[in-house]
Amino acid sequence: MANLKLSHIYKVYDNGHKAVNDFSIDIADREFIVFVGPSGCGKSTTLRMIAGLETITAGDLLIGDTRVNDMEPKDRDIAMVFQSYALYPHMTVYENMAFGLRNRKMPEKEIKERVLKAAKILDIEDYLDRKPKAMSGGQRQRVALGRALVRDPKVFLLDEPLSNLDAKLRAAMRTEITALHKSLNTTFIYVTHDQVEAMTMGTRIVVMKLGYVQQIDTPMNLYNEPYNKFVAGFIGTPQMNFFDVTLKREQDDVNVLFPNGDKVTVPYENVSKIHNHYLNGDVPVTFGIRPEHIKLNKEGRGLKFVVTNVEHLGSDSIVYGKLGDHLGEFTMKDEGKLIVVKVNEAKGVEVGDVVYAEPDPEKVHFFDAETEVTLMNKIPPYNTLEAEVDGDGMTVLGTKVALPDAFKRAIGAADRFELIIPPHAIVEGNDFELKVARIEKVDNDRLAYLENGDSYLFALVNETVKEGDTYRFSFENEKLNLNVEGKEALKAVDDEVSLMGTFFRKEIKEGHDRVLHFFYKIGDYTLETSPEQGYKINSIDGDNCYKYTYRYAINRDAVRIAEEGEAGLEGRVVDYCDYGNIRFAKVSADGQEFLIKVDPAFALDKVRVAMDSKDVSVYSTRIDMKIC
Repeated sequence: MANLKLSHIYKVYDNGHKAVNDFSIDIADREFIVFVGPSGCGKSTTLRMIAGLETITAGDLLIGDTRVNDMEPKDRDIAMVFQSYALYPHMTVYENMAFGLRNRKMPEKEIKERVLKAAKILDIEDYLDRKPKAMSGGQRQRVALGRALVRDPKVFLLDEPLSNLDAKLRAAMRTEITALHKSLNTTFIYVTHDQVEAMTMGTRIVVMKLGYVQQIDTPMNLYNEPYNKFVAGFIGTPQMNFFDVTLKREQDDVNVLFPNGDKVTVPYENVSKIHNHYLNGDVPVTFGIRPEHIKLNKEGRGLKFVVTNVEHLGSDSIVYGKLGDHLGEFTMKDEGKLIVVKVNEAKGVEVGDVVYAEPDPEKVHFFDAETEVTLMNKIPPYNTLEAEVDGDGMTVLGTKVALPDAFKRAIGAADRFELIIPPHAIVEGNDFELKVARIEKVDNDRLAYLENGDSYLFALVNETVKEGDTYRFSFENEKLNLNVEGKEALKAVDDEVSLMGTFFRKEIKEGHDRVLHFFYKIGDYTLETSPEQGYKINSIDGDNCYKYTYRYAINRDAVRIAEEGEAGLEGRVVDYCDYGNIRFAKVSADGQEFLIKVDPAFALDKVRVAMDSKDVSVYSTRIDMKIC
C-alpha cells in the first residue's frame, strides 16, 4: 500500500492549451479520492498522468517516496479500470483476469489462486468460463475490476467505470465498489462527472473546472461549506438556487434584499464572517440556498413566487416556480428569478398557486458577485479597521500607537486611512486589547472572535487563549495593506522575492569524470542548484531552457546580505521601508528592485545579496507555470 503526492502538476499540450493547472494534493494510504467535474475539466487527464498514460509537463508525482514521472506504467504498481471495460472479447473471464499475470511470468498455480480469490470477492465464480459478450454490463464491470484486483496493486485508478450502466445498476455497483475499497484497504482514485457518485463514495472529493482545482474537501464540507458558486451549484441535487441581492445590516439582523422588493432576514451572528463592506445595502451579492433548505407557506413569510410545476417523487416533492405573483412570458432573462424547493410533502400546492419560500437562516450562502468566491470563508481573509493620524502616532481601536515610517510615507498628507489586516497578522503583543467572544476550531487553527463594538475582529490564536479572556495583541505591520480614500496606498510585503534570470549548465571535471552542474543566473550572480532541479528544467523546456528567461521566487527568509568574501548579487540600496517591528532595505540590482530584511542599524549604500538555492521556485515566463 502507498500514499501519493501530486505537487504542482501541469499538463500543457504542444498548442499551448493547459489541460491541468497547478494540481496539488497529498493522498493518504487507503483513502478513496474522487475527481469530479464537468467534461473537459481535466479529471481524466490527471488520472492518466498518475497512470503514466499521459506525460507530465511539470510538477512531481510521488508514489510512496518514489518520484515516478518518468517511470513506465507497468512499473508503477497501479491498476486502472476503464470506462469501456477494455476486455478481450475472444478470451474467457478467467483468461482476461489472468492475462496480465501471465505477461509477468507468474507461476500458473499462483495465477489460479489470485483469479479464484478475486472472482469470489466479486461474485463472478460462475462466469469464469464465459466470454464478455455473454455477460451483462454489470458483470463485465466486475470482470474489469477483477483484472485489476488480481494484480494486488498499491493504487486503484477508476476512470468513470459506471457511466455505461443504467441507473439501478450504477447504484448497486457504487455500493459494491465502496465495499471493495473497505475490504482491500488500499488507495482508490476514482473519476466521475456524476456528483452523486462522488458524494456517496469518496472520503475526499476534488472538484475541478477548466483544468483548475476548485476545492478539495470531504463530501459534507463541500455540501455545507462550498468555496465558490461553482462548487455550490455542482454539488447537490437539485442544484442550489442563486439570486442577485444586496445585504443591509440593521442592528442584530441582516436583510437580504431582492430586486422585486422582497426580503429575507437572517441573524447577524449567522453571517458575521461577511465583511462589513458587503452589509451596507449597495454592493451586489449572490445569495444561495439549497432547495431542501426552504419551507413553503401561504402566510406571506419569505419570497413570493408562482408555482410553475410540481414533481411528486414519492417521499419527496419538488416545486418549481418564478419569483413574483404572475408568470407572464418566460425568457432567458428570467433565469435569476426561478426557484426550486424540495419538500417532504406538497399537499395542496398546484401549478399557478402563489406561495412563499422561507429559507432556513442557518443554511444560507453568499458569494461575491464578481469573483463568485464565498463571503463566508472558514477563516475570513481580512479585517478592516479605521486608523487616524494622531500627532506622531496613529489611533486604532481607540488606542494611540506608533505610526510606522512606511505607513506615514504611503498615506502622504491624509489624516485617515484603512488598515486591511489578515487574521494571521494579528499576534500577541501589548498595543491593543479586546475580549474574546468565542473561539472556533477551523481545521488545525483556532479562530478567535474578538469583540469590536457591534462586530468582530478575527484572529488566529494558540491553545492558551480561552473564551472570555482579554486578548492583548499587536499587528505584524509588514503584512498589512493600507487604503486611502478607497485606493490602495501600500501593499503587504510578499513572503517571496521574485527576480528574473536565466539558466545554464557547465561541465566540470571531477577526478576522471566530467560532470554536469546547473546554475541559476541573476545579473552577475550565479547560484548552483541540484542536478535533480537542473534535469527537471531541461526535461520540460529541452535545450531551449538555456535561452529562456525564468522567474525565480525565493523564500524571503532565504535572501540575506552576503558575508565578507561570499558571492552575491551586486546591488545598491535605494530606499528603506521601516515598519516599526521590522525594517527592509529596497535594493536595486540588475534593473530589478526588491526588499530585503536588515537590522535597524544597517546603513550600507552598496550590497551583495546571497540566496539559498534550496528555497528557490522556478516559474516559466512563457506559460504561467511552476516548473520546480
